[in-house]
Amino acid sequence: MDFKLELVAVPVSDVDRAKAFYVEQAGFNPDHDHTVSEDMRFIQLTPPGSACSIAIGKGITDAAPGSVVGLQLVVADIHQAHDELAGRGVEVGEVQEFPWGAFVFFADPDGNRWAVQQVTNR
Repeated sequence: MDFKLELVAVPVSDVDRAKAFYVEQAGFNPDHDHTVSEDMRFIQLTPPGSACSIAIGKGITDAAPGSVVGLQLVVADIHQAHDELAGRGVEVGEVQEFPWGAFVFFADPDGNRWAVQQVTNR
């Protein structure tokens, strides 16, 4: 039996600001934006080419905005990913090389932290 991770909740303080960041700056696809009730708004966003999405909104999680650390995207070309993110206005760090891959790091407006990795040849 397969157990596929397909959705991760990301806590944010300002839903519209976060959606704009993820869509316009990080380049995620806006899959869904539904106001279910006065207490719940569900937004699903997916990085290009990913099988896993994130959920932001109102009533999605009790976690504190900005408390998520360690979300990771994997790319074929870290320099291209860096330039694309920086070109869209994301405050992305410089490329860092490690034995297990090359990385850049960024955070959303609330401080949820992301890593972007180019895996080294194994």
